[in-house]
Formats: sequence, C-alpha cells, structure tokens
Amino acid sequence: MITFEEDLRNSVKALKEGKVILYPTDTVWGIGCDCTNAAAVARIFSIKGRSDSKSLIVLVDSEFMLQRYVKEVPDAASQIISVSDQPLTIIYPSGKNLAAGVTAEDGSIGIRITADPFCSELIGRLRRPIVSTSANISGEPAPSNFVDVSKAIVESVDYTAWHKREDRHRHSASPVIKIELNGQIKIIRK
Repeated sequence: MITFEEDLRNSVKALKEGKVILYPTDTVWGIGCDCTNAAAVARIFSIKGRSDSKSLIVLVDSEFMLQRYVKEVPDAASQIISVSDQPLTIIYPSGKNLAAGVTAEDGSIGIRITADPFCSELIGRLRRPIVSTSANISGEPAPSNFVDVSKAIVESVDYTAWHKREDRHRHSASPVIKIELNGQIKIIRK
C-alpha cells in the first residue's frame, strides 16, 4: 500500500508519459489516459476491444476546464451543472482540443465534472482532462469496485491506482444527458 500522495504522483507520471491507468472515478472504476494523446486513446480502444467509432467520456475538474474542451456550452448545461448533486455526464454538441477518437463521429463529446478528490487532483496536476471509460471489456458489466475489474484489464494497463481498492460500496455509472445548443435535452442513460 502506498500513500495517497505517492499514488497521485505515480498516476500523473504515467499519464504524462502517454500511458494508460486504471483508477477509481466518482462512479465506477475506469481506464484513463490524457485525452489529448491520440496514441493513448487508441490503446484504450484496443484494451477494451471496443470499436473506435464509439466516443469516450472525459473528466474535467471544473467548469473553467470544460470551456477549453467544448466549442460552446449551452446555457441549459450550466444551469444543470450548478444544481446537480450527483455525478452527471453531459453530451455537448461539439468538442475541441481533444485527440482523435475521443469525440463521437458527429463531433459531440460526453464530459463529466468530477467532484471526487482523487480524480480532481489528478486532473489538476495533469492540467488536462482525462478519458474515463469503464474498466471492462466492451459488452461486459462496468466494475463497481476494484475487485470487479477483470484480470485481463489489470494486466493491460500501465499503472493501477491504489486509492479505493478496498472500497466495497456498490457504485454505478452516471446518468447521461445530451444537451443541444437550443437547450433541448435528451436522456441517454438514467
């Protein structure tokens, strides 16, 4: 077991080197990388056995960072973010400054502002958003806890965080909504 600080340093170092990490998010366990590194993003698709035509979710640490990676944040999104008391992923019409493969084919991007201390600090130290896709082979259930992560995933990543490995609380993926520039909202996942 290592300290929280050492775990953060090791995770940030791996991300800065273009590596892929396994880490606890504010929802389920995830596989992540620097979302501006195309090679690392491609590796995540390979690890998951997932089609690269599917987009990935990105975590940011603030609305300020969100503004740097979304072309235009709809007013409705800002209002929802200000009142949301749980993790919520919002699909925005158009992302920017992201590696190929992160956005959907139509240019849209799913982003969640994390409130989790580990994730927030990780993103803050990297100074860029990170990919956050569930730590499972495509089509399998998302791992609620570290013990639910398959051995194949653990062996495929470059670094596995120690933070929350002992956590046995049941966690689930965040709700996902899509917000258009005109304010129209569509629920994608409850």
